[in-house]
Amino acid sequence: MRRYAVVGLGSRAQLFVRALAKSERAELVAFCDRNRTRMDVHNRWLREGTGASPVPGYPPGDFAGMLAKERVDVVVVCTPDHTHADYIVDALEAGCDVVTEKPMTTDVEGARRILRARRRTSRAVTVTFNYRYNPVHRRVRELLAEGAVGEIGSVQFAWLLDTWHGADYFRRWHREKARSGGLLVHKSGHHFDLVNWWLGSGPETVFAMGRLFFYGDQNGRRHGQRTGYARGTGDGESDPFALDLESSPRLRALYRDAEAEDGYLRDQNVFSPGITIEDDMAVLARYRGAVTLNYHLHAYSPREGYRVAFTGSKGRIELDVRENEYPFRTGKSIADLPPGVVPEPGRAKLTLQRHWAPAEVVLDTPLGEGHGGGDERMLAELLGQRPPDPLGSAADHEAGLQALLTGLAANRSMATGRPVRVGELLAEIGEQP
Repeated sequence: MRRYAVVGLGSRAQLFVRALAKSERAELVAFCDRNRTRMDVHNRWLREGTGASPVPGYPPGDFAGMLAKERVDVVVVCTPDHTHADYIVDALEAGCDVVTEKPMTTDVEGARRILRARRRTSRAVTVTFNYRYNPVHRRVRELLAEGAVGEIGSVQFAWLLDTWHGADYFRRWHREKARSGGLLVHKSGHHFDLVNWWLGSGPETVFAMGRLFFYGDQNGRRHGQRTGYARGTGDGESDPFALDLESSPRLRALYRDAEAEDGYLRDQNVFSPGITIEDDMAVLARYRGAVTLNYHLHAYSPREGYRVAFTGSKGRIELDVRENEYPFRTGKSIADLPPGVVPEPGRAKLTLQRHWAPAEVVLDTPLGEGHGGGDERMLAELLGQRPPDPLGSAADHEAGLQALLTGLAANRSMATGRPVRVGELLAEIGEQP
């Protein structure tokens, strides 16, 4: 039985903590976080949910000591993105394998350090690209692998984040590009990885444009969205962009009650100053093999979902996913809606149309829970509870790098106004193009 430690005990860590506590092939042996309250909350949830004994908690300064004392085999990294490289490298050097939340890191220097450490140690790095495990996405990969529409010429991909989900990236640390890499690294890394996985290829040249159009102080004033929300003023009752930590037991326990220790605010005003990431981004990329990708991310849409289409020499595949028709104006997380309020279930429709033939609906199905059912399947594979699949869903350090390269190249393109060849980033990282 392998021994696991989780570093970074925010909301996302709950998925891994629950799975590890229930696994028959893994043992959860340690927590690491700068905030003792959050570690105590997870231990309380473990006790209430499974009756498990408390897991020892360590501060970041004792990370190396924790790995040795608790004889850790695998480290699960759920910390803010800009710290991933530090924990991954230290864990690899200590002889541990690593499972990390995406993105693998946020910059060229972090990628260089991780790849060098992995090469020195031969330990494994797995990136949790859970969208690969979504059954609908797997069917797309199967169709492409079968050559259903022949040789692929182009991919069009549009992702809509609604004014609940999208706004959430502007309430917390993700709003600072130095900490998250911006949405093209933090969020779009999922989407770029899907394209890489679907095509079995990676980016070659990237051009991007983007701006902060909707959120932030000036935009809020210009568009008449700014309400001046501040905790304790009462404006949160009517402000659809306010996050009401007090009304959510889960968020209150992890964040509101933990603020005194580290000063981290989970409910910042999305129309306040200090936002350095974009909320509207367009990317044009050429892949190895000459396939072109046209990608757009909006973080302020009235509904949530995405559309992707592959046009090939023999036809076209279209996937239309509607995840949330509109966010509720409750100031609460979707996970903490009032009793009796049930959001519409998401739905996915996959259509195949060959040349000179009518369209064929391959799938028209409700979405599963947890990223379309991807979370559960991913965890089962990561924890050794199901054999690896023939579609190669597990994403290693190379997959993490390829997804990261598109986002890094796009960021550089936005900063310089020029197309960026991925080879120049690889040269800086120390890898061969």
